[in-house]
Amino acid sequence: CPRTHRDESFYTQCRAAYLSVFKSSLANISSKQQLCRVLQQAGINPSQAILNKYWTGKTSKLNFDDFCEILKNENKTDENELLKAFRKLDANNDGFIAHSELEKALTSRGEKMTTEEINAIFSLADVNKDGKLDYAEFCRLCVSTVEQCQMAALERLEADAKLKRQNFGSQSYSPPKNPAAPVCSTEGPALETSQASFADSTAKKDSRSSSRSSSARSRRSSVSNAITMTSSSSKISKVQEPSGLQDWQHSFVRGCFFVEEGSISSLQYQLHLPQTTDVYMTIQPVSLSNRPDKSDWMSTDTALFVMTAGENKEDSTLVCFTESKDKEKFVWRGELSAGTYHLLPFTSGCRLKKNSKKNTFHKPKELVYQTDTGELDLSRELRLVLSDIFEMIDLDGNGLLSLDEYNFFELRTSGEKCDKEAWAVCKENFDMRSNQLTRQGFMELNLMEVTEKEGDPTDLWATLEAMGYNRLLQLVEACPFQIDVLCEGAQPQLLPIRLDSGTKLLHQAVHKSVTASAQPRSLRGNDSVLIHTYKGEHRISSLITNKTNQKVTVHVNNEQNKNCCSSRGMDVFAVEIPARTKMVCQHVLPVNEKQDWTYSCIETILPGI
Repeated sequence: CPRTHRDESFYTQCRAAYLSVFKSSLANISSKQQLCRVLQQAGINPSQAILNKYWTGKTSKLNFDDFCEILKNENKTDENELLKAFRKLDANNDGFIAHSELEKALTSRGEKMTTEEINAIFSLADVNKDGKLDYAEFCRLCVSTVEQCQMAALERLEADAKLKRQNFGSQSYSPPKNPAAPVCSTEGPALETSQASFADSTAKKDSRSSSRSSSARSRRSSVSNAITMTSSSSKISKVQEPSGLQDWQHSFVRGCFFVEEGSISSLQYQLHLPQTTDVYMTIQPVSLSNRPDKSDWMSTDTALFVMTAGENKEDSTLVCFTESKDKEKFVWRGELSAGTYHLLPFTSGCRLKKNSKKNTFHKPKELVYQTDTGELDLSRELRLVLSDIFEMIDLDGNGLLSLDEYNFFELRTSGEKCDKEAWAVCKENFDMRSNQLTRQGFMELNLMEVTEKEGDPTDLWATLEAMGYNRLLQLVEACPFQIDVLCEGAQPQLLPIRLDSGTKLLHQAVHKSVTASAQPRSLRGNDSVLIHTYKGEHRISSLITNKTNQKVTVHVNNEQNKNCCSSRGMDVFAVEIPARTKMVCQHVLPVNEKQDWTYSCIETILPGI
């Protein structure tokens, strides 16, 4: 599969660049300076604008997966582009730029350079020492330096035999023809978002040489028993809707999954039951009023994990989670005791992904225009989107935004909260009812912000992108959902919250759901490295437990899978599991739910460095 090889080659280069700066792909980028260094090793000469794009005031660290995503979005240093830029400064069109002209241009335009930086450029490229820059030679020098950096990084990667064995999973010193598998270094697969590539391995299997390396043969002992799953269209939900459900006490709450760098986030919720009762609980993606009924995100898988609300996360235990499916709904039915519970929304990341298409060839939609009277107003397209956003943040669905609901929106888009005094000012200036903001008031507030910026849409775009929209005003990196809780003998109370330990609590819930329902097996006879494979009705999840006192690297091969997509986004990859740690390896869903699908993954421990 050419695409698979291209992906593997790309990730090999990513890893080589990363390991030129860090000792392990588990290490995090902890400063803007480190980000600059590792991008330079990958062949990108980042401007301050690029660095600020990925390292904002809220950024504390980036991991290897984040780094790979950045490289997918940014172009390497290109000789032709450099030449075009210099030719604009070459007034005589003679291939040279005087020192004084270059200094004037670079200290007064764009990202201004210091005199010392300009002198450094001339010391490299003013070969004749005549005060002129042969910019064609300088551009060749820049590109050559970039290529040399990349080659040096790859050579360092290949020079270390132990590191080679980690990457290729081979006992032999010579690397295989195919590039190395990328190493995934975070818990991300529970929440990661990239789409898998799919390889037909039948032809490859027939063409393989019989003289395989010892480690390749040993992988046979790691093959899971193939799990063939029937299509969802032929399945009937094991959880049937109770008779008389219309008479049960009902509460619902809305929310939204948001794709971020390497993860998916959402609000979490608290459920209070005043007495023990039978419960029917569902979670499902929902359409918005101004979107087609079958929106792209409607195929996103969802789940709801229920945990006891202990004083801290160590006290919390997994009670249940929604395993059965009824159309778009994921369902659980059973009895819950009186008390308070955490409801933790989850999606695997197989279908809700970071959007790599930036629509650079399409003109962004108009957000603001000037009326005939010269006043600024919001475009019709923007008003429709803002109306949808209003629905997304109207968590109780009453058509109004409370201060708490509005603050969830503010924290998502700006990182700041609106206090009661500012809310009182809103009440004086925008349409409100019962101390809650109406849809019209929400429009007025956004218009006022645009007017104060004299029509500059920059802040508006930042808000829209934070809510999952692209420049064509398509909702591509978010999935609205709704949770419904029905109780036979008590009125359930649902409250949206944001837990400080929310991500850890969700990981804990996912881990327990897998280990509780799947018998562990050791990898290649190593009793200290175990893998659990959870087979649900509509999802397969694998989790690796490393009981040793050092990190282990596990090579994962999905090429034998059929009609499957992985949360890792790749057919072949490796996972580094720190010492004494559990980590989700991957989640797998069918690509086409109307067809049968087969999970036949190979996991192999690679020799450590």
